[in-house]
Amino acid sequence: MNTEILLKIENLAKKFGETSALKDLSLEVSPGKIVGLIGPDGAGKTTAMRIACGLMLPDAGKVFLSGVDVQAQPRKAKNHLGYMPQRFSLYQDLTVSENIRFFADLYHVPKKERLEREERLMKFSRLSPFRKRRAGDLSGGMKQKLALSCTLIHTPEVLILDEPTTGVDPVSRQEFWAILKTLQSEGIAQLISTPYMDEALLCDRILLVHHGKVISQGTPDEVLKNYNRRLLNVLSTDAASVRNALSKKNFDEISVLRYGDSLHIVYDTDEQLQVIKSVLSKLNMEPTEIQPSIEDVFVELLSSTESRAA
Repeated sequence: MNTEILLKIENLAKKFGETSALKDLSLEVSPGKIVGLIGPDGAGKTTAMRIACGLMLPDAGKVFLSGVDVQAQPRKAKNHLGYMPQRFSLYQDLTVSENIRFFADLYHVPKKERLEREERLMKFSRLSPFRKRRAGDLSGGMKQKLALSCTLIHTPEVLILDEPTTGVDPVSRQEFWAILKTLQSEGIAQLISTPYMDEALLCDRILLVHHGKVISQGTPDEVLKNYNRRLLNVLSTDAASVRNALSKKNFDEISVLRYGDSLHIVYDTDEQLQVIKSVLSKLNMEPTEIQPSIEDVFVELLSSTESRAA
């Protein structure tokens, strides 16, 4: 195995009863790279991460951490890994410092190194002013920073982070990603899952996952380039009126999707474009041509997958 690959997942499969949580999932993470598992709840992201950490056995497939077979040598593999689950078990009644020291004990960090590591993590996460504050009194974003600091106390080579920014405010999300980028510059390999499509652009490589199966993968630019349809944006929330007007033109392949206070209209040809503009003009709507986002790609891939299944 290539020693430059710190995390290698080979052909993972997992079923719960008759439900397939993972279907032939493979990925690699090298030093200083961030790989993202992108998908909604139920996509199989957490199952993949739990197996990668040795917390769950797969039905098929292998996981290697720094060349160590996770299934065969789980204790040895643990030394290379920092895992941050969706609900990180911070001790609410302990202070920030006490939580970090507790995890230093768990990971058997040498006593002579603990203070230096703690101070570095405090500065790194900007938690120094709050070192005496109880974890239960921290904001959501600060709790995530503390959870990450506890995960990093034993200086792992590989980080596995399961939806670390879910439920965190936008500013804290940006701050958290700034920390992840710093870790990336230090050579740490990171596997991160997220339901936020905009975070996909912050990864070096992404895997779009649906019902345990990878439906697209590559760099964010590669995934975006695979989108071969055209897009219009309209400032409106009235998707029903647009759909009804277009349905009368017998263009079933045109789709109208709502994104916040806008509509994305997906089409293919110049002929369709003229029809769409005519319909929107009668509805007093002005379209703008736009480039696809990762979310647009994901939605289109899902639509194509479901159409083939039908």
